[in-house]
Formats: sequence, structure tokens, C-alpha cells
Amino acid sequence: MRLQNRLNQYQRLYDKIGLDVQAVTVASLAAIFFCSERHTRTLLTQFQESGWISWSSQAGRGKRAQISCLKTPESLRESYLQKLLNEGEHSAALQLTQLDPQHLNSLLAPHLGGQWQEDAPTLRIPYYRPMQVLDPQTLNGRAEQHIAHTLHAGLTRFITGQPTPQPDLAHHWQIRQEGEVWQFFLRSQLYWHNGEPLLTRQLCQLFEKLRHSAHSRHSLENVERISQPHALCLQFNLKKPDYWLAHRLADLSCLLFHPTEPTIGSGPFKLAHFAAERVRLEQHPYYHLQRPYLSAIEYWISPQRYEPKGNDNVSCQHPVQIILGEKSEMGLLRPVKRSTSLGFCYLAVNLQRQHLTPAQAQKIIALIQHSGLLDNLPIDHSLVKRSREMLPGWPLPERNENHARINDVQLPPKLALMFHPPIELKLLADELKVILATHGCELHTSYHPGRLWDSVEQLAEVDLLLGDRLIGEAPVATLENWLRQDLLWPTILDAESLEQQNCRLLEIQQLPSESLREQRLREHFFQLMKQGSITPLFNYQYQVSAPPGVNGVQLTAWGWFDFCQAWLPPPLD
Repeated sequence: MRLQNRLNQYQRLYDKIGLDVQAVTVASLAAIFFCSERHTRTLLTQFQESGWISWSSQAGRGKRAQISCLKTPESLRESYLQKLLNEGEHSAALQLTQLDPQHLNSLLAPHLGGQWQEDAPTLRIPYYRPMQVLDPQTLNGRAEQHIAHTLHAGLTRFITGQPTPQPDLAHHWQIRQEGEVWQFFLRSQLYWHNGEPLLTRQLCQLFEKLRHSAHSRHSLENVERISQPHALCLQFNLKKPDYWLAHRLADLSCLLFHPTEPTIGSGPFKLAHFAAERVRLEQHPYYHLQRPYLSAIEYWISPQRYEPKGNDNVSCQHPVQIILGEKSEMGLLRPVKRSTSLGFCYLAVNLQRQHLTPAQAQKIIALIQHSGLLDNLPIDHSLVKRSREMLPGWPLPERNENHARINDVQLPPKLALMFHPPIELKLLADELKVILATHGCELHTSYHPGRLWDSVEQLAEVDLLLGDRLIGEAPVATLENWLRQDLLWPTILDAESLEQQNCRLLEIQQLPSESLREQRLREHFFQLMKQGSITPLFNYQYQVSAPPGVNGVQLTAWGWFDFCQAWLPPPLD
């Protein structure tokens, strides 16, 4: 940018001249600016007209002129920063700044939270790390997944607080032939964010593409054929009845995107700007459902907020607390919503590796549950709550460390454990290493930087896994989907157990009764927990804090808030 270049040139001049009056020649200034004498005179004229310098030249080649700087480079940068921020040019401001992060943070503070920009209500959210590219087929971050559901629509969708799928691009659907044929009736006059009409044939092509993608094929593997019996109708012919289909079509893996650009969708907001320092969402003018109250939402990502790294390169910052405004203004901020996540951090035991027996796995779980480990971790316990059940009404098996059968079990001399973010799992791994050492077992730990497991071969080399499972608005369907999609299960279950699980899932999906499907799935997870394959450890306490004037904040199951419901009152002045 031209302003940045001018300020850099002025910085060179100030470093040599300072605020005192100096006698100089144009040739010596040209050497400072690394440019020709002619361009040097142009720069001096610009600086003088802007009030940055005092400059009085004398006629004649080689004559010395009087020059002094009138402003410090820091004061100039700060004044231009304020101007750019007041105009909403956050990206340009961050490119301009050479301030330390703490100083920059103080400049950003008044511009965060709810703001009216050119008579349009805008919510600016401070964020601590850069975003992944918002392609719904590649996302694993919680914030990015939430944004994807805001940018993209599906045939069905989930509404905050409702566990059953609701109409989205399809206004109704009907089930025929005992669950083997599903017809979805599309709304008329649907549009992509770029203004192009959304066509039924495009959706047919997209679903065919999703059926063969690594990210989505598990959700659609039971689909035998997709057809278009009418201009506004999509038909799914299934190999077997599947009463989870409407749930699957609302999942992240089945969100629908423009055929040529995956970041273009048809959801309530469109992506207007994407950069490392700022992500801006703007209201989709052709949205087919109730339009949001906010005109725009911006994530402001500043250097101070990037994730700090520990010795093991493990993220130390946890995004379960969302601040709509600046932390330094905590006196004005107030918690507007709190909830306990249904998602959980878990321990999984790789029984397929045969380094551990089911009895040994159960002993390790009993040690974790009854040793006080979970209650004494050096973490903020206002953010973490120990799991007492997998889901509400899904109890954990009773285990007693003092039971003779558990106590008499000897653990292997060595075990390997792998964990991924968040930081609480590293702390848990460190404490578990100490506890197992007292039982004659040496625990080797390793860190996987991704939020999802991505290699069966890698997982096959470890005995214990610490992971984090997000749960959406439909918790039962989410757990069913977890069993189908996650690489965890073919790693920790032997071939026979995995085949039995797949058969059981096939039986469950064919039950028309939602309550009966839940009962059967709950029984299956109880058996997995009882044999020691999986156990939930703790849940997070989600919290959103906002300054006065930000209204309508509703927490979603993902721990973010519903962007379509938040609103700002107009400024009284």
C-alpha cells in the first residue's frame, strides 16, 4: 500500500534526522531513501504538505537545506490506524501497524463487539487464531464448522435447541416404500450467494460428488440412486431403509456448495472477505428463510490472539469462552449464556492391538475415575465438568477400584498413548503417566496436532487414545454418525467386533421409531463402555460474554451462538 511505503520512507528519515534541525543536501537524503534525487524532492514535498517535516531549501546544486521531523513515526502510524479502524478497514490497519501486540490490542478494543457501520448492524468478534479455508469438506475446527453451517444450506437443517431436522432447501419431504424411497420437495427461487439460481440438477450432481468423497461417503453409502422426478424434487433410493437420512443431510458432510467454488453457499450469510487477519460474513440478500438481524459479522484476528505454544507444541488457549468485545473491558462485558456441552473428551482403548485385555482396560478406566485425577487436574474447573454419563440418560458402567477382580489385574510393563488438542488432554496424559507408574506400567505419550484422527496406521501403534468428540443439536444421530465415520473404531475394534457393530447400526437405522433407535444405540454404547473400549471423561462449560447492547445471543450445541438470532439496537445518539 502507498501509505505503508511512505511511512517506511519517513521512518528512515526520522532514524537519521530525528526532531532536531539538520543541514542536509538532497543527494544525502536520496541515499537515505534509496531513490533518485528527483523522487526525493517529491517525497519531501509530500511530507511537508502532510505536516510531517519542516523543510527549507536553498537554490543551487549542492547547497545545504534545513530539515527537521515534526512527528514521530509511531504517532503517525497510530493516527492513521485510528482513521482506518474508524472506517472499518481492519485488514489495512493490521498491514500498516508495526506496533507491539499489546499496543495494537488497545487500539482495536473500541472497535470490537456490536457496532453500527454505515447504518448497518455489525458484530465484530475478537479471535485468537487464523481460520481454515471455509470449504465444508475439509474443516475440523469448531469455529469453522459453525461458520460453514452459516454459509451453507442443506436439504434439511438443525435449529438451535431442536434435536429433529427441520426444512431448509427442501420445505417438506416424504418417505415411501417402508423407508427405502425419500422425496425432498425444494423451495422455488433458490439462489447461491453470487446471485446465480440454485438448480435441482446442480444438487443432483453435488450429491453424486459427495457420495464418492472421503468426507461424505459414510453419510451416503446407503444411497443407491439420486434422481430428479420433478424440477423441484430430489429423490433418494436407498439400498436399505434409513430413518436417519434427514439427520444425515443436515450434517456438515452434506452441506451443499456451489459447483465451482466450495466457499459459495446459500445459507443466511455469505463470505465477503477472507484473510489471515479478518474474516467478514455479510447477509445473503436472497436467503430463502427468515433473514438474520445483523448485516455483517467479522472475526478480527490479531497477532496477540494467535495460539501460544507449549513445549510440546500443544495449544494452550481454549475457545470455550467466546468474548464479544475486548477482555480489557470485562467491567462492561457480561455472561449472557452458559451451557454444559454434550460433547466430551474421552479415553479410547485399542483392544485390537492386544497389548491390553478388557480387564486391564477396565482397570485403567477405574484408576482414572476413582483416583481423583479428573478432579485435581491443574485446569480451570469452571470450564470443565467431569462426565457422569455419555448423554443425558445414558449412564456410565459402575466400576469400583477396590473390587478384588480389578485390583488383582496386572498392567503391561509398557503402554503407548496418543492425544490431540485441547490442552486438557495433555495435562491428563501427564497425570495418567504418574498414576500408571505406581502400578508398574511405563506410559509413553505422543501428540497428534489435528483435531481429528487421520491415519489408521498411526493409531494402530498406540494402546490408549485421548480425544475430543463434538456433539451437535441431534446428539443421538451425532453418536451414530461417529461410529460410522471416525477412524477410531476400525482401529480399536477387532474385525469381528467391527462387523457386529456395522450389522447393529444397519438394524438400528431401519427402525421407524426414534425412541427405539435411541434405546438400541444407547445399549450398544453401554456395551462398548462396559468392555473398556471407550469412556467419556469430562465435558466443557460453554460461555458467551457480550457488552451491553448485543441481544438475542443463543448458544448452539457446538458452543457458538446462533448468528441469525443476535441483534443490536440502533444507537440512541
